[in-house]
Amino acid sequence: MLKLRERLPGYILFILALSTTLALVLITVFIIANGAPIIAKVGFVKFVFGMTWAPSQGEYGIFPMLLGSVLVTLGAAIIGVPIGICCSIFLAEFAPELLSKVFRPAIQLLAGIPSVVYGFWGLLFIVPFIRTYLGGPGLSILAGALILAIMILPTIISISEVSIQALPRSYKEGALALGLTHWQTIRSILLPAARSGIVAAVILGIGRAIGETMAVIMVLGNAVAVPESILDPVRTLTTNIGIEMGYASGEHQQALFATGIILFIVIMLLNASAQYITSKKTS
Repeated sequence: MLKLRERLPGYILFILALSTTLALVLITVFIIANGAPIIAKVGFVKFVFGMTWAPSQGEYGIFPMLLGSVLVTLGAAIIGVPIGICCSIFLAEFAPELLSKVFRPAIQLLAGIPSVVYGFWGLLFIVPFIRTYLGGPGLSILAGALILAIMILPTIISISEVSIQALPRSYKEGALALGLTHWQTIRSILLPAARSGIVAAVILGIGRAIGETMAVIMVLGNAVAVPESILDPVRTLTTNIGIEMGYASGEHQQALFATGIILFIVIMLLNASAQYITSKKTS
């Protein structure tokens, strides 16, 4: 009886962990079962690289939306990654304790703001600013990239800061003892040593950006076309699903599930890359 009581918590935790894995398996099977038939009918290459999305005419090409997802996410990474890494360095190495107690909760609060609030704020401030000072309709790749850059900051800052702070103190002490300045120590010793954690933070942030829906629906313009500049409107894979799933049926609905399969594959590859980089020993 005593052994059973000792083992019971382990059994319960195992069942909970198994249920989480089972949920992932069920979601995967559900998406593939509903989306695979249309991919088989249209053809994988034509579905992914097709230029026309016209469900009423039986045309299911998602390349403009795939390109839109890549461009918006790339823009968010270009803007957000340098800011996030610089903020993490400041919090880990330069910020006074009092200032850190203010900055860390503020950064964590960014992660708790609903995405629709980000989208509404972007619609009221960023979109009119771009329209007035840069031209175009305002609803654009640039607007989406700016919103997503802000949204991925908490992920990048938090994980990067933890990666820097987790390094042995001997790294910093040894570098300073050899005559390196504080900044030289950070640039030459700490950042390379924390590289795996920082890269993982960046990849997770990109995964967060590429999977966002509500905020970008409100600021992208949702035009299914290949953009010519960052001021043009686009539609991403996630916004396409969010906009059309409410009224889709038949093959149209299957095509949206198939879009989810492509998105699922991309995000799984990003997460797998993050796991690999995190577990890899820093050279």
